[in-house]
Amino acid sequence: MTAGYLLEIACNSAASALAAQQGGADRVELFENLEQGGTTPAYGTLAVARDRLTIPLFVLIRPRPGDFLYDTLERDIMLRDIEICRQLGCDGVVIGALNSTGDIDLPLCRELVAAAGPLGITFHRAFDAARDLPAALEDVVMLGCQRILSSGGAASALDGSTALSHLVAQAGARIQLMAGAGLNAQNIALVAKQSGCRQLHASAKAVRSSSMHFQNPALIGLQNDWTQTDAACVAALRQALQRNA
Repeated sequence: MTAGYLLEIACNSAASALAAQQGGADRVELFENLEQGGTTPAYGTLAVARDRLTIPLFVLIRPRPGDFLYDTLERDIMLRDIEICRQLGCDGVVIGALNSTGDIDLPLCRELVAAAGPLGITFHRAFDAARDLPAALEDVVMLGCQRILSSGGAASALDGSTALSHLVAQAGARIQLMAGAGLNAQNIALVAKQSGCRQLHASAKAVRSSSMHFQNPALIGLQNDWTQTDAACVAALRQALQRNA
């Protein structure tokens, strides 16, 4: 931790997770499909990341993109994914579900928490989609989660920093608020100060260019480049927190 701050990096691959560790992250949240908000990573990605990381590894449990209203098939998928995380020795899972009226889906979330057993639990940004954030916070506390990833219900944590500060005050010592969405080296310290959050969550991503010497011109519209966590970006986030501690 840097000056009392914990830096979690959102990682869309095993390579991203290793870059986050190299850059000085305190914890990794691993997922796939960053462009669609993230979904649960493949078994191979999980297994390789667990083998090679020495920092805590949390795994996003989300069976599809879109909303956070899940049916019984999706419930079964999430429970099986949590079981795999336990078998592989992951440190925690990142869960969340809402009902159709925008409240926390307590019956489903209780099942997910019970399935996680001794694993750490973060409630993800389904929280920000809830209709009443203070009420949702009380529900998440009741579930026994250790932290909530939130932007304060805004498009970015910077925009929602005032709302986050109210949630931090409401939470007290019962649960941690972790600020996330749109954080970078230029604003992370300001968000930490304005929100009062001691845990910060960022993707620290950069574009990786294809090394292919040949690319079929008929497929020129297909994307050959991709995004990946960049160790230098992670280091810059940590340095920004250190400078403003």
